[in-house]
Amino acid sequence: MYLLDGIKLKAKNYNKRIVLPEGLEERTLKAADEIIKEGIAQIILLGDPDAINTKAVKLNLTNLDKASIVNPDDHDRKGKYIDLMVELRKHKGLTAEDASKLIEDPLYLATLMIKNGDADGEVAGAMNATVDVLRPAFQYVKTLPGISVVSGAFIMILKDSNFGENGIIVFADCAVHPDPTENELAEIAVATANTTRAIAGFEPRVAMLSFSTKGSAKHEMVDKVVNATRIAREMAPGLKIDGDLQADAAIIESIGAKKAPGSDIAGKANVLVFPSLDSGNIAYKLVQRLAGAEAIGPVLQGMAAPINDLSRGCSVSDIVNLVAITANQAAGL
Repeated sequence: MYLLDGIKLKAKNYNKRIVLPEGLEERTLKAADEIIKEGIAQIILLGDPDAINTKAVKLNLTNLDKASIVNPDDHDRKGKYIDLMVELRKHKGLTAEDASKLIEDPLYLATLMIKNGDADGEVAGAMNATVDVLRPAFQYVKTLPGISVVSGAFIMILKDSNFGENGIIVFADCAVHPDPTENELAEIAVATANTTRAIAGFEPRVAMLSFSTKGSAKHEMVDKVVNATRIAREMAPGLKIDGDLQADAAIIESIGAKKAPGSDIAGKANVLVFPSLDSGNIAYKLVQRLAGAEAIGPVLQGMAAPINDLSRGCSVSDIVNLVAITANQAAGL
């Protein structure tokens, strides 16, 4: 079964509540209609109900009557969310007056709905910048216990099934953190392993990548990878992980056997953790363009609840797919 088909099937079984703050955005409405039609998730749209319904009729969308529509300016939980905002941010000087304005911003409202347990995940970004999507998430949902950094993973589906897990390899971090410390790199490794289980559906074998394999080169950048590998093992004792490994030693069994004999990961890795955003972002784009791989993501990881950011150039199918992924993340937390 194609990976995305499996992700959608699992999402249907989970039946999670996903909030879409950009409720008047045309692609979002079309995606919501398709998601409801396919039964992928329960949809909560934020926006003026009359405007959403008018646009749905204009676009000939016939399933949006099954969505929950919440008007950010006027709903029965507005006061409760304001109180929750003030309680969580009073140490930062947030007042009830400030909160009453912020809660009318759909991106803040979506985050508070998740924090209060009224939604399981959020997908946004079709018409908002990443920084605007993530700001309320960092302020109110925050990161998972033991995780201080948010990162972005790509699920790479290769044409050659000999690599990774039948042609699937998860790359991270390719989207968020430019230069992680050794502790942050360890957290990224653990978070990516969790993403792999929840979304790709297989047991991760994590390679911590470097320009060195098992000390073949001496440099502080290599030391960072070696130390991050040790820290990740301490954070998740059962995790299958090894490093420092060069990329060829990580994914090609014959080379792994020569460069890292005795390693359980060398030559068999299905998760690649890059030492910096430079290397991760460059690698996924090269593999996508030169090897013709399909890149699914970025999947944001490390948050205490799944909040995922779209490209503003996204398609309707991109939104549908990311909602399904978000539902799988919500089930895995």
